[in-house]
Amino acid sequence: MAMNLLIIRHAKAEGFAMNDAARALTEKGRDQARRVGEFLKMKGLVPDLTIASPYTRALQTAEIFCHSSGADSPVAEPWLACGMSPSLAMNELKAYREFSTVAICGHNPDLAELVEWLLGRQAGGVHMGKASIAYFSHVSPPSQGAYLEMLLPVSAIL
Repeated sequence: MAMNLLIIRHAKAEGFAMNDAARALTEKGRDQARRVGEFLKMKGLVPDLTIASPYTRALQTAEIFCHSSGADSPVAEPWLACGMSPSLAMNELKAYREFSTVAICGHNPDLAELVEWLLGRQAGGVHMGKASIAYFSHVSPPSQGAYLEMLLPVSAIL
């Protein structure tokens, strides 16, 4: 069964913390995440399920955009931490095929590589800035390929 997949990069985070996983969102990042949620609600793209990296900045981004869109709270999954490969993501997403629309919130370059992989590209060419949204329809994990419906930077949102 095919799903819709929202791929959302975490919003702007502080530059330094005790470790990389602990970096929290800045005020600008919290505003970006809120705008993502409002946009998803306005466009009728509220996810049935949101999965986020356990890293603070990604989990905070997901919590804020879920709250502002009216979606359920996100679930943290270790496989979305830095270093995720497209094949790992697609294998893990198989477990969520019963959901119509799934959002994942994580990190670059992992998310850009996943977008490229879904498009059948191997050598780069996709930029996922902070709080960017990629929206694919007809995603059938673990198969490669889907329809890119939208790729927006946060600056184009609201």
